[in-house]
Amino acid sequence: MKKIPFLRPNLVKHGTFLNYLSQIDQSRIYSNYGPLNTLFENRILNEHFGNIGDVTTVNNATTGLMLAISQCKRPNGIYALMPSFTFSATPLAAIWCGLEPYFIDIDPDDWCINEQLINEVLYKLGDKVAVVVPYATFGIHLNIDYYQRLVASGVPVVIDAASSFGNTGKSGHFGKGFLGSVVFSFHATKSFGLGEGGLIYSANKNLIASIRQAGNFGFSMKRETTVQGLNSKMSEYTAAIALSTLDAFPKKAKLRQQIRQWYVNKFNLLNLHNEGWTLQNTDDNIIYQFLPVLCPEGSRNLDYVNLLAHQQIEARTYFSPACHEQSLFQSYSHTALSVTDNIATRILSLPVWEEMDEEDVTHVLRGLIKR
Repeated sequence: MKKIPFLRPNLVKHGTFLNYLSQIDQSRIYSNYGPLNTLFENRILNEHFGNIGDVTTVNNATTGLMLAISQCKRPNGIYALMPSFTFSATPLAAIWCGLEPYFIDIDPDDWCINEQLINEVLYKLGDKVAVVVPYATFGIHLNIDYYQRLVASGVPVVIDAASSFGNTGKSGHFGKGFLGSVVFSFHATKSFGLGEGGLIYSANKNLIASIRQAGNFGFSMKRETTVQGLNSKMSEYTAAIALSTLDAFPKKAKLRQQIRQWYVNKFNLLNLHNEGWTLQNTDDNIIYQFLPVLCPEGSRNLDYVNLLAHQQIEARTYFSPACHEQSLFQSYSHTALSVTDNIATRILSLPVWEEMDEEDVTHVLRGLIKR
């Protein structure tokens, strides 16, 4: 029986970035926003965001969230509004910034934070809300217009878009033109994977400038620490991998989109919808890291993880348990979380990796059918 792992990260091979490494040898600049890092940032801004706003790299997305939150949070605020259905890095970043996560339930259709509940909590808590931190669930496009209005009203917004880099919709790349900040992850398991790394985008150039300063020990132009900072800089070696990955990304994205389409086709062919299975509801061009699905109502995801494991197929349960169920976060405030509880019990993450073929996808989906 063929073994199908959950993920098989496929970073660019060393031969593709030797030229970039040679440039490091010549420049003898290894960090501190060096020439390769600058080239990568410029290419990202031009090729993906149409030179609207600005970007800055970070050494990982969790640091990126911390920096973005710290540079925009309201000074007298206490709470960071966010979904519980997210990775633990989201509430952890808020805690590191001296804030308390406030968990809000999600929408049953797109599994993103419920905007009506955000409005209700904002009305209830007022200036006690320091920042809103929505999660673009599994790379889906959020309602940017809604969050743009929040920013215009004086409510800071940091979008956790860990899995969203390269994803496009009707308005172009996810987050393009947004005046808050958008944080992307370049972890090895992401579709745009470098090993570790991340990127922060905003249409507000001044916001990116303040984040960049905070990410370089809070240094002013005189190398004097004038704001609370840390070291978030991406090394030139990582930037070399990033540039090579950028060169290869169209092909990698196409492979992942083909795998997603195979899943959709086989889902329909096997009539899994009629059995109560649900795919994420999106019209966006998502380059999936893995494929999220919902088990039939009344069933539990862990039962299907075990069912697949007996067939040598590895699956996961992002994000189950949800954050509010985890010991560190259980004491924090929240709305009623009935939708989150339901989705977290049923969410199942299926394998996606670039060498998968159509037969692998068929094998995975047939494995869901209880005999």
